[in-house]
Amino acid sequence: MEDKPNAYILVVNCGSSSLKFSLYCLASIQMQLSGFVIRIGREDGQLEIKDSKSNILENRVAHFKDMDAAANVVVDWLKNSQHHYPLIAIGHRIVQGGPEHRQPERITDELLQTLHHFAYLAPNHLPDEIKIIKIFQAAFRNVPQVACFDTSFHRDMPSFAKYYPLPAEYQEKGLMRYGFHGLSYEYIMQKLADSTSLIDRQKIIIAHLGNGASMVAVKNGVSVDTTMGISPIGGLVMSTRSGDLDPGVLLFLLKQTKLTANELDELLSKHSGLKAIAGTSDVQELLNKEGNDPRAAEALTVFCYHAKKFIGALSAAMGGLDTLVFTGGIGENSGIIRERICKDLNFIGIDLDTTKNLKNESIISKEISNVSVRVIQTDEELMIARLVCSILNYTIKQ
Repeated sequence: MEDKPNAYILVVNCGSSSLKFSLYCLASIQMQLSGFVIRIGREDGQLEIKDSKSNILENRVAHFKDMDAAANVVVDWLKNSQHHYPLIAIGHRIVQGGPEHRQPERITDELLQTLHHFAYLAPNHLPDEIKIIKIFQAAFRNVPQVACFDTSFHRDMPSFAKYYPLPAEYQEKGLMRYGFHGLSYEYIMQKLADSTSLIDRQKIIIAHLGNGASMVAVKNGVSVDTTMGISPIGGLVMSTRSGDLDPGVLLFLLKQTKLTANELDELLSKHSGLKAIAGTSDVQELLNKEGNDPRAAEALTVFCYHAKKFIGALSAAMGGLDTLVFTGGIGENSGIIRERICKDLNFIGIDLDTTKNLKNESIISKEISNVSVRVIQTDEELMIARLVCSILNYTIKQ
């Protein structure tokens, strides 16, 4: 492909009440600017855009009534700046593409129809993600767009880990364990490959701990199991999500409280987890309050207990553990949480170095530890930009 030194890739990451975006220079895949629209639907919504040196280019507080309004504000800003940042491609983080769409691909009308069809698999994410794609398609008609699925990393999980023990007829409707945070996991694996030899022969657990939290077991370079299943609600206890529940809990809620399916989804997605236990979902706030607030202390204990339990389970699934990686907002920044999770895990070879851990060093295990414990900052947006280049055959100059 001919050189386009002044061309840019836009990366769009749509959340439940936020819209993040970044611009990358095609020639180097270096981020030129990043921005977000947060608190969508509230009067105190905010648009902020910064350049690569953290200089603020735009900062506006306003009421962005819905995701459409937020996307249109971003589009308007980009169009007004188009002589500075001409777009050559747009990459979208898409939570779910159904059972057949598990790898990054160029967005077509046919793919959008498939996403519409499988919206029931991710009702809190896919409808807005489809809207965002269409808004950017209308605004930048000749710019190719690429869907990067968060389930892609887990596409080769073995069948015994992938499928639920339910009648096969439900598999045909897309009922399976998809797993999520795949873009983060793929980035972490690339970073490990840069610094560690033979990772394709290792047994690795990556713990992506943030508002949404999950873990993956990677054996010989392949995802063999993960904590999230058909939705991002399952697995670990999270900020506002319940994590795994006995199916009887769902039956109880449906029968005894007469919740509708939508009300149940709202409860499990937005009003459970740490928020349900302690009234707040912010881990740092909970750490600040735990000395005087038993509910805060309990919430943190539950969070760390479930994380510890899943590390043990995933280690057993692989028959051992060579490397444990912490990433995500909590995993990257909270030495206290990492220490509590790793406490008493020396029986599987984890021996944390307290000083290195509290300093947030890249390797936080002792030299004698049989398991290397690491802290790696994830970058899903950069991963998307790289995948866009791969799909569209753009050359990256290092």
